[in-house]
Amino acid sequence: TAAGSRCLLLLFLLLLLGVLGAPALGDPGPLEDVVIDRYYIPKICLREAQMGDFIRYHYNGTFKDGKKFDSSYDRGATVAGVVGVGRLITGMDRGLQGMCVNERRHLIVPPHLGYGSIGVAGLIPPDATLYFDVVMLDIWNKNDKLQITTLSKPERCNRTVENSDFVRYHYNGTLLDGTPFDSSYSKGSTYDTYVGTGWLIKGMDQGLLGMCAGEKRSIIIPPFLAYGEKGYGTVIPPQASLVFSVLLVDFHNPKDGVFLEHLEVPESCKRRAVTGDFVRYHYNGTLMDGTLFDSSYSRNQTYNTYIGKGYIIPGMDQGLQGVCMGEHRRVVIPPHLAYGENGAGDKIPGSAVLIFDVHVIDFHNPEDPVEIETVFRPEGCNVTTRNRDFVRYHYNCSLLDGTRLFSSHDYEKPQEVTLGANKVIEGLNSGLLDMCAGERRVLIVPPHLGHGESGARGVPGSAVLRFEVELISMEEGVPEGYLFIWHGEPPASLYEQMDLNKDGEIPADEFSTFIKTQVAEGKGRLMPSSDPETVIADMFRNQDRNQDGKITPDELKLKSDEDKEKIHEEL
Repeated sequence: TAAGSRCLLLLFLLLLLGVLGAPALGDPGPLEDVVIDRYYIPKICLREAQMGDFIRYHYNGTFKDGKKFDSSYDRGATVAGVVGVGRLITGMDRGLQGMCVNERRHLIVPPHLGYGSIGVAGLIPPDATLYFDVVMLDIWNKNDKLQITTLSKPERCNRTVENSDFVRYHYNGTLLDGTPFDSSYSKGSTYDTYVGTGWLIKGMDQGLLGMCAGEKRSIIIPPFLAYGEKGYGTVIPPQASLVFSVLLVDFHNPKDGVFLEHLEVPESCKRRAVTGDFVRYHYNGTLMDGTLFDSSYSRNQTYNTYIGKGYIIPGMDQGLQGVCMGEHRRVVIPPHLAYGENGAGDKIPGSAVLIFDVHVIDFHNPEDPVEIETVFRPEGCNVTTRNRDFVRYHYNCSLLDGTRLFSSHDYEKPQEVTLGANKVIEGLNSGLLDMCAGERRVLIVPPHLGHGESGARGVPGSAVLRFEVELISMEEGVPEGYLFIWHGEPPASLYEQMDLNKDGEIPADEFSTFIKTQVAEGKGRLMPSSDPETVIADMFRNQDRNQDGKITPDELKLKSDEDKEKIHEEL
C-alpha cells in the first residue's frame, strides 16, 4: 500500500544518514554561538561592559572533561583588555559583553568562536570547545570622568576646598570590585597633603575640590586618573579603577589668617581689649570636625592671660583683640598660627585647624584705676568722705558677668569701716572717697586694686569686681595713729582735771568719764567706731604703761609729745 511504501522510504533515509555521520537523535550538534550562564549577578549593577570598554577580569579555562588549559589565577594577575573590538577570541568578546562588576559567568565557546581548526600548539587542540569561568572585576572607558557622590554634608559650610589648600582627610580605598587596598583609619591618622599641586593622583586632586569640612564623599577614579597601566605595588593592579570613601576632617590655606565670628556682642561695649590687657575667658576648643580637645568649663575655671604678648598661641593672641566684656566669639585658627605640623599632645593632631568658642568674662590693664560711675548724688552735697572717716554703707558685689558674690543686704546692718585703715580692698576704699551721705555709685575695681591674682574666698583670681555702693552715713575721723584728738589746745593742767577725786591717780572709770565729758562738750572727738567704749579702753591701756590699773602723772603723755619723742603711745 501507499502507507507501507512511505514507511520503508523513511527507514532507508535514516539508515543513510547514519552512514553519512549525521547527528543521532538527542544530540544537538555543533554550537552556533556562545552559551552564557549568568550564575551570579550582583544585586546592584551600576554599569555593564559595552563594546569598546576596558575591562579587568579573572578566569579559569577548561575543556569539556574539566582539564584546565589556562588560568589568570595561576599567573597571579588579572587580565585587562578592551572588549568587543577583536582583541579577544570572538567567543570571549561576546561572552563578556553586558557583564556587571562582580558578576560571574560560565561561558561555553564553540571552536569556530575560539581557536578553530588550528588550535594553539601544545595547549589547545584543533576544534576544541572551551569552557570559561569568569568574574568581572573592573569596567571603564577612556571617555569616563570622575564619579563623585556626596554621602553627607554639614548644614553649615562657609568655605570649600580649593587648589593650594592643605587638607586632612580619612579614607577607605577599594578596587571597583570592593577589594580594599588602603585605609587611613587602619593607620590611626588622617592623610595630610596639599590639593592641586601634584602630590596626589589626578583623580583625588579633582575629587577633593569643593568639599566642606565634615563632608563625606564617594569618589570613583578611572585608571587614567589614578595609577594607569603600571598600577601601584602589589595592591593596585594595572588599569584599575579606584573607589575612595572620603571624610574631610579639616583644611586651610597657608595664606589664611584668623577667622572671627561674633556670636553675641553686648549692646553696651564701652571698651575693647587691646595688647597688654589681661583677659579672663571661658572656652571650648574643638577640631574642625567637632571633636572637643579642651574646655575651661570642664575645669570650672577661666583661662587667664595677657593678650598680644606671646603667652598664648599667635592665633588666639590675635583672636582676642577687640573683644568686649561678656562677648561670645568664635575664633578659627589655622595650624601655622596654632600648633603647626607637630600638633600638641595626643588631642591636637599635626596641621590641625582649631576652633575656639570663647566667652569673655572680663579684662583689665595693670594700669587701670578704679572706674567710678555716679548713679545718684544728693543736692547740696558739701561734706564728702576722706581717709580716716568712719562710714556706713550698703553694697552689692558681683563679677562682670553678673555672678553675685556678696551683699551687705544679707546682714542686719550696713557695712562699717574706717577709710584709709586698710580694712577694705584698695579699690573699694578709693571708690568710697569724696562721697556724700545718700550718694550711690557703681565701682569697677581691677584685680590689682582688689583681690589680686590669688583671689579670695568666693572671688576668682584676677577677677574684675563690680560694686554697687550707697553711702548711708559718715563721721569725721582722726589722723592715723590717734584714738582721740582735741579740737583746740588741750588743758594746761590735763592730769589735775582728769583726776576727778584728786587722789593723785586716775583709774579707768575716771579716765572714761573725763573723755566722754570732753566729747560731749565738743572739746575733742574719739576715733569713729561702732563701739566707743572699746576705743576709750584702748586709750586707757596705752596710758597705763605698767598695766597696774591706774595712770600716774609720769605715765600720762599727749600723742603729740610722744611723736616728738618717737614713742608711739596714746593721748
